[in-house]
Amino acid sequence: MIPSPSPSSRPHGAAHVLSWRRLRFTLLAALPFGLLFGVASTTPTAVWIMRTMIVGLLALLAFGWFEQAPVRLPAWLARWVLQLLAVVVAVPIGAWLAYWLTTGGDPQLWANRLRLTGFLELCFTGILFAPWMALAAMVRQRDALAREQALTFQLERSELERQALDARLRLLQAQVQPHFLFNTLANVRALVNAGSPRASAVLDSLIAYLRAAVPRLDEPTTTLGQELQLVRAYLELMHMRMPDRLHFTLHADEAAQGLRCPPMTLLTLVENAVRHGIDPSEEGGRIEVSVAVREGRCVARVIDTGVGLKDGGDKPGTGLSTLRERMQLAFSGDARLSISGLVPHGVCAELEFPAERSGA
Repeated sequence: MIPSPSPSSRPHGAAHVLSWRRLRFTLLAALPFGLLFGVASTTPTAVWIMRTMIVGLLALLAFGWFEQAPVRLPAWLARWVLQLLAVVVAVPIGAWLAYWLTTGGDPQLWANRLRLTGFLELCFTGILFAPWMALAAMVRQRDALAREQALTFQLERSELERQALDARLRLLQAQVQPHFLFNTLANVRALVNAGSPRASAVLDSLIAYLRAAVPRLDEPTTTLGQELQLVRAYLELMHMRMPDRLHFTLHADEAAQGLRCPPMTLLTLVENAVRHGIDPSEEGGRIEVSVAVREGRCVARVIDTGVGLKDGGDKPGTGLSTLRERMQLAFSGDARLSISGLVPHGVCAELEFPAERSGA
């Protein structure tokens, strides 16, 4: 059984019922029947073509009318059944109208045996073939509707997936914010507790840094140029806290400045190097930040000469795990974060992702 489309999915309006595509199909389907009737009759072929086309057009009107009305049907009556019945009823009515128009308004069917025979043959042929043509049209229409709905569902699904990814990216980004802020405040607290005369200067630098950084935390994306500015401010802040134990250098290709990346990308790597590499080391160490563009890929490295990886330390912590997932979401899985130990000690964190311009 052919299912009836829901009222909301059915097309409406006379423009749809008498669309050029439907009219063309109806007239072309009626033409060969008119030619066949004309060959076997003394009536001119042009008259028979006109009659079959009139029957076809009336059947088309009946098919289209009951395609739209009534809007709601009883549960036991399928719309496609109603349309086929309407086509069957429309055929003899259309045949009588065709004879009435082609005989000057006086068909004389009962008085003229040849006309009656032709009328009955026209009705029989129409009832035999018209419902099958209507059925084929309905199947084709429902196939087109199914394809359209499938495309709509696919677009809706893609949009929902994109929204879900955006929501998860914002959630992961929200997790980064307190992680970074609490770590930085803990460093300032350590200076204050130790009574360091540099505590006030470090706190001033922290306030200046946060004024520049916090407004960017909620942004969905930033550029590597902005990230490098934050990294420099952070490293200068950490250098004030431990001037004899932390040294750093930054280098970035000019082409990398405008590339997009999630906020806190480089900063997470640098903070991890300070917290887990330089801070635990009595001698301190050096942090080197480099960003290069190679064959359409951006490669960012953060190297520290701190204590290096501990036993089992090849597994990333919360910050790096969150960063890895954020990068995967931001670049549709086309990003890679690797952590490796250096000899004699130290760690190299390398991040690779597509070199995409911000706003592209």
